[in-house]
Amino acid sequence: RPGRWWMLRSRLLFGWSWCAAIVGGALLPAAKTLPASRLTPRVAAARSIISMATTEGASEAAAPEEDTIVQFVVIRKDLLKTLEWPTGSVVAQACHACTAVIWANQQDPCVQEYLSAANVDSMHKVVKECKGETQLLNLAEKLTQDGIVHKLWVEQPENFPTALALKPYPRSQVAPLLKKYNLYK
Repeated sequence: RPGRWWMLRSRLLFGWSWCAAIVGGALLPAAKTLPASRLTPRVAAARSIISMATTEGASEAAAPEEDTIVQFVVIRKDLLKTLEWPTGSVVAQACHACTAVIWANQQDPCVQEYLSAANVDSMHKVVKECKGETQLLNLAEKLTQDGIVHKLWVEQPENFPTALALKPYPRSQVAPLLKKYNLYK
């Protein structure tokens, strides 16, 4: 669905009474554009600026996509289903694991980039589920063997493993290790 930017762009390029459609990221007019003689100077200037920005954006889109830094979290599904924990408590376990692994690795370049001022409002997290304690502990062991930094959150004083969070990594480096786990539902 087109956002405000596309609506503004459509209005500037095609006028209020003209329609436009978004197809594959490109703006396609449903009717001809208004002649330059009917545009106010401000609209003409805006049209020019938008055209330049669109041209620059197209060349950037053609460049290979950067490997996004993402934080993966795995939560035990049995906490909610079998053990009947409140949803808020289960979410808190994931939050504890994420906070702990980021704090412990705050000097890591990937963590610093993930939390940088430029990226803090567009962080990527993928929350997955495992069946229970055994599967969570097996995953923690496998990640340790593979040299993947993570935090297994163990709820205290019960000494009860609940969630696991990886430090932020480039997606391509860790996604294959977690592909067998479903997204948390």
